[in-house]
Amino acid sequence: MQTPAPLEEYVRATSVADAIAQLEKYGEDARLVAGGHSLIPMMRLRLARPEALIDINDLDELKSIKVEGNEIVIGAMVRHREVLDSPLLFEHYPIFRECEKVIADPVVRNRGTVGGSYCQADPSEDLSALGSALRGSVVIQNSTGTRTVPMREFHFGPYMTQVGDGEILTEVRFPIRPGAGSAYEKVERRVGDWAVTSVGTFVVVKNGVVEDCGIGLAAVGAEHFCVPAAEEFLIGKAPTEENLVQAATLAAEGCNPSSDQRGPADYKKHLAKELTLRALRRSVQSSQGA
Repeated sequence: MQTPAPLEEYVRATSVADAIAQLEKYGEDARLVAGGHSLIPMMRLRLARPEALIDINDLDELKSIKVEGNEIVIGAMVRHREVLDSPLLFEHYPIFRECEKVIADPVVRNRGTVGGSYCQADPSEDLSALGSALRGSVVIQNSTGTRTVPMREFHFGPYMTQVGDGEILTEVRFPIRPGAGSAYEKVERRVGDWAVTSVGTFVVVKNGVVEDCGIGLAAVGAEHFCVPAAEEFLIGKAPTEENLVQAATLAAEGCNPSSDQRGPADYKKHLAKELTLRALRRSVQSSQGA
């Protein structure tokens, strides 16, 4: 039987300020728990041994999806199911719905949170590919204030983020891009599994050329889940099949996958190119109103 190590304290936070105060009180041995779909299994395997759990499920201030100025703001406690069902997110970026449809299963989506997925920082995390593609940012709060970190700087290694001791991720922000088309592609061994390779893209086409684009990849060792060389190649060019193929080739070249139980490295690189090409094609078509 898998049994977690003994837990010294369990606290149910009443506000973000209270959660931060509890983190400061218990120090580096404290962990926040929201959906718990990553932390609890790690505790059962004793890969994580927190002495204090701070439950943040009552923090309604972190549960909204809204527009502020020219940005979409998603609270850290928004559930995956709410992202999947949000007409606001679908209106601006269909990639959200496409991505959420292939994240785990309904049980996980009903409880798992956006903030938890980003803070877990799994190299195969679908939302990390999406966030990097859309060049989102995260807001991190501590007892002295808040700071905003670009998504492409938020993860600095597997299971490592810019959230420090005594801090909490409160929201994720995405710039609104009128005319953007977006798409998500994923290959997995079975429904609900982690990706063998996954790719998210957005493209803005104006006057026959690519004005802006973003490409995010998960599970293939792309640094910060992105491939700037492929984006830079495509911006300013016509979205022809030849240019899309070249951008997809550059995206694959920017990856450094490892061979594992999900497949050999060369297979993952092949998928990175093919899925990037598929996602770019659909993003272009959507931006052009096809």
